[in-house]
Amino acid sequence: METSISSGLETIEITMNTKGAAGLIKKAVACANERLTIGAGTVLCLESLKAALDAGATFIVMPVLIDDVMKYCVKNKIPAFPGALTPQEIYNAWNAGAAMVKVFPSGFFGPSYFKEIKGPFNDIQTLACGGVTPMNMREYFSSGASAIAFGASVFKKDWLTKKDFKSIGESIKKYINGYKKERDV
Repeated sequence: METSISSGLETIEITMNTKGAAGLIKKAVACANERLTIGAGTVLCLESLKAALDAGATFIVMPVLIDDVMKYCVKNKIPAFPGALTPQEIYNAWNAGAAMVKVFPSGFFGPSYFKEIKGPFNDIQTLACGGVTPMNMREYFSSGASAIAFGASVFKKDWLTKKDFKSIGESIKKYINGYKKERDV
């Protein structure tokens, strides 16, 4: 958490399919001490949603649109980011009340897919997830992505196992610096 915060990261999600996820969220919230917004990812059911919220998650990410989870989030004003890929799925997720639609896996379709999607759906906020790198993030933004996400490319299992926080921090900074350059353009 300290490496993420000191590297400039402002938001992080802990996936609920991680062993002990609720406990990790609780620890992360305590460690971050309001310096980082912490959410839960891979939320697949109401039980998982409630465990995440009880642990302190403040936003929810799903790999697909899960109706009862989405309805609960909308009713309780919890920002939710359901996953979608096809135009119909993206449209349905947005109309269900998504704060932003997580287009996943973005890397298989690339930035040009966002440009095509923005044609008919120019008001839908999209989050590019999967396959986004510091080298291609500008292309995602210029093609219509509202935000980008990264995970395994930064929080590599090998680096985490070795507690190589320096590499993790440097990797986060590449994304943050790329984002700042894009924002200032």
